[in-house]
Amino acid sequence: MISFGDPFSGSFGGPPPVFSMMFTLITTLIVGAALFILGRGVYTWMSNNASERITKPAFVVSKRTRVSGGEHTSAHTSYYVTFEFDQGERREFHVRPGDYGLLAEGDQGQLSYQGTRFLEFERSRQQSIY
Repeated sequence: MISFGDPFSGSFGGPPPVFSMMFTLITTLIVGAALFILGRGVYTWMSNNASERITKPAFVVSKRTRVSGGEHTSAHTSYYVTFEFDQGERREFHVRPGDYGLLAEGDQGQLSYQGTRFLEFERSRQQSIY
């Protein structure tokens, strides 16, 4: 019978084989997840750059924020605005804090975007619909 030894005791004073395998597995998972997130970001960026710039009439339906972090780290706030187009289609965009502050629900105007990237919203001089 072949003996593979005790998997929890290392040979020559090194770490046990089980711990070496776990370290390798966890490191591989962390690096793989980081590469996946980076690749997805690059793909979205390239896809947006390849998309045509679209400008069409829209109005602001809603605004929302999402706060992440806090507790023991600094908090980060993301800003989102939902626009509705003439045909009833709605799209939500991540916007810069300055743009978020200048928009109000019911504002009408011309929305410019490229793929999933918000570019600008030029408010028309008409009254708000609300």
